[in-house]
Amino acid sequence: MITIGQLAGHVGVSVKTIRLYHDKGLLPEPERDASGYRRYGAEAAIELIKIRTLAEAGVPLARIRDLRSATDEEFRRALREIDDQITVRIGGLRATQGRLRRLADGHLVPLPAEVVAHMDALARWGFSARWVDLQRDLWILVFATHPDRAITLFRDQAATLADPATRRLFLDYDDAHDLDADDPRVDALARRIVAAHRERYGSGEPPGLDAGSEIPALIQGTVDASSPAWRRLGVLLRAQLGG
Repeated sequence: MITIGQLAGHVGVSVKTIRLYHDKGLLPEPERDASGYRRYGAEAAIELIKIRTLAEAGVPLARIRDLRSATDEEFRRALREIDDQITVRIGGLRATQGRLRRLADGHLVPLPAEVVAHMDALARWGFSARWVDLQRDLWILVFATHPDRAITLFRDQAATLADPATRRLFLDYDDAHDLDADDPRVDALARRIVAAHRERYGSGEPPGLDAGSEIPALIQGTVDASSPAWRRLGVLLRAQLGG
């Protein structure tokens, strides 16, 4: 027979925790001996280990108390359910850990994996860091405001950039950032972009867009705010495409 302090040290909990379990009805409280001490046997140690294990698994104390009166089969079934719940929690923790590591690396982006991979491809293709950051911000906005259409729009743009000739247009768009707004190269680029757009979509819109959609304005407004040349380019595109 051991004292409450010895029991606590053996199981790895505090005396205060054991007293809490007594108060909550999880662990029977033994009678005091002739010296006025409560003495605990092996059965109490086993019960305390069960309680501690369940509590560490996140099982509420009220649920643990109910399990004390469960049959062996009920107890095993409950353990399987708890195990399944822990598996789900582990998956969530691993996902959180991944986001924390990306945050530490400066790459935390609330975007699908294929969009993140596309951002990496933009850098490999020679787009500036400014352009990559802008595209990331734009897709975050689109996915946040139009989650039902965003992936369709993204895949269309990704397919467009897979064509080297069209990709060259976007690279020139990127380079135009530092041009003067009245530079004739801005007008020439607008004409090339309009021609490529009409060749790909005719008189229609990219998949995922419909007449009156606010997505183009959301995107173009963000782009226009980045550079006077880009702002003039946006004006020219809207005028020539009727947007």
